[in-house]
Amino acid sequence: MAETIKVLGQEAPLATTATDVYTVPSATSAVVSTIVIANRAATAGTFRLSVRPAGAAQANKHYVAYDIAIAANDSTTLTLGITLGAADVITAYCSSDNMSVNAFGTEIS
Repeated sequence: MAETIKVLGQEAPLATTATDVYTVPSATSAVVSTIVIANRAATAGTFRLSVRPAGAAQANKHYVAYDIAIAANDSTTLTLGITLGAADVITAYCSSDNMSVNAFGTEIS
């Protein structure tokens, strides 16, 4: 099995729009070590993160963070160690379009 440490996904979601940050490729698993959410705005905001197994439709049980406050011009770092299988999806939802979401980890294929 090959392990590749990498940037798994980077997105700047539109305001109040669920946006897929990373989808695990077929025949691959992944370990997400860290997710960083940066608020580039001069005003505070909130974010949500969910993990959707096999690309399932969004449901309340998928959230790992929900309406978490993030200060103006600040960032939040989540060190999680989330394990994902093929077709699992990390989705972000931000209160403004001035946020960036970055996921870092390892793909195993």
